[in-house]
Amino acid sequence: MTLDEQAASLDHKAIVNLLASSEKQSATITELSRQLEWLKRQLFGKKSERRMVDADGRQLTLGDLREQEAADADDGVVIAAHRRKRRKPPWDKAEESGLRFDESVPVEEIRVPNPDLDASLGPGERISEKTTYRLAQRPGSYVVLKYIRAVVKDKATGKLTCPAAPASVLGKSYADVSFLAGMVIDKFRFYLPLYRQHQRLQAAGILVGRSTLTSLVQRTANLLQPIYDAQLASIVNSQVLTMDETPIRAGRKDHGKMKTGYFWPVYGDQGEIAFPFSPSREGAMIREVLGEYCGVLISDGYKAYESYAAQVNGVVHAQCWSHTRRKFLKAEGVEPKLTARALGYIRSLYQEEALLNKKGLNDAVKTQRRAEKCKPIADEFFAWLKKVLVKQVILPSNPFAGAVGYAQAREPALRVFLEYPNVPVDTNHLEREIRPIALGRKNWMFAWTELGAENTGLFHSLIATCRMQGIDPYTYLVDVLQRVENHPAIEVEKLTPRLWKEHYAANPMRSDIDRPVKNTDS
Repeated sequence: MTLDEQAASLDHKAIVNLLASSEKQSATITELSRQLEWLKRQLFGKKSERRMVDADGRQLTLGDLREQEAADADDGVVIAAHRRKRRKPPWDKAEESGLRFDESVPVEEIRVPNPDLDASLGPGERISEKTTYRLAQRPGSYVVLKYIRAVVKDKATGKLTCPAAPASVLGKSYADVSFLAGMVIDKFRFYLPLYRQHQRLQAAGILVGRSTLTSLVQRTANLLQPIYDAQLASIVNSQVLTMDETPIRAGRKDHGKMKTGYFWPVYGDQGEIAFPFSPSREGAMIREVLGEYCGVLISDGYKAYESYAAQVNGVVHAQCWSHTRRKFLKAEGVEPKLTARALGYIRSLYQEEALLNKKGLNDAVKTQRRAEKCKPIADEFFAWLKKVLVKQVILPSNPFAGAVGYAQAREPALRVFLEYPNVPVDTNHLEREIRPIALGRKNWMFAWTELGAENTGLFHSLIATCRMQGIDPYTYLVDVLQRVENHPAIEVEKLTPRLWKEHYAANPMRSDIDRPVKNTDS
């Protein structure tokens, strides 16, 4: 039977079914192609989202986008390939080379003898010196402090006296405060797991059990817990909060598999951050952390935040433009022209926002300028979204349709920044502080227990806040670990990095390794 005869023999219903099957297969192929292109970009492409350019390399402006509005719906923006120059750090200049270091680095002088200064070889006069620097490293940086206390016998009474050994922050522990702080910094700032620290101790000739290191970390966390609690309370009192969630493997399921828990980082408006831990991603954790919060809560598109804001009076929910942009980025391979237009609007919005932030405007002026500069862009963007799906034949499964639906459903929350001058347009400031968690996962990989995950969140909270406040976290930890036990509980907030900087940073407490004990024996 020929193809024509086969076609003639099919009834109408069979033809409809074949067409539907063909459309479904076509949609599946399109979606798989999009996923493949996205995966290729993740593996081999550039990750930067700031690349919205015209064919001649110009940055697209709002005027360019308005000109496109009058063009045919099929007309789009051409994204030209280009290479973005890497922004160099301020000290990385062409005329500079060699070793650079700051005043905190110890320098040991080595005098090189000059035989011409030897009197036996003839007269010589020192007129200047030349200096050469080389970076060196000792095999180990550990030191054992040996406290020698004289035992004195009274000649008249025969009574023996001996001064007490200097107190340790962990009672009778042999760990100096400098070791505790260094161990915490190595693991949670430089991502060095305890088993590697244990290996390094062994290489330096020091024998300490790995279980002992784990116990020391736990006891250190117990000392710092009141400070962490005070910092979280301070954050929740902020007028503007940013919140997100990020996974961590913590604890074991049956059959030896690790469970997935979540940090729920919350970023305040005074340069503080906390990483509360929860064994699940359930939205109840938001209320547990924030309680009856009153203020602006910025988040991504996770529905749990929207539900919390709807249930708690006084919460204004703002959402992140960066997450909206990423939704459109996923549609580049399927609808490049329409995606370029959508990203052009968002790019223009970010350009205007960057200009406003550079000017350091007060709240009233910033609100006015946002109304003049940013609001028209947002208005045109959302108006265009309403028209684009009507003009274009796009299947609901198309990622561009999904991005449009995502933005439209969140329009009120995406507009909140226009009314509140201290609300940023995205959550990028929080995401920057989450990155160390991801780097940590690649090194220590998981927490053996949920308690270990809570400790990880505690240490990351204090170390990240130190970084945000411009504080050296090692100096901070050495100080507060010695203060916290005897510090008035009602004033524990003064030991959080933000207030410690004000009250104690000028004269911090040191370890004995930094202030050697003087020999007073006669």
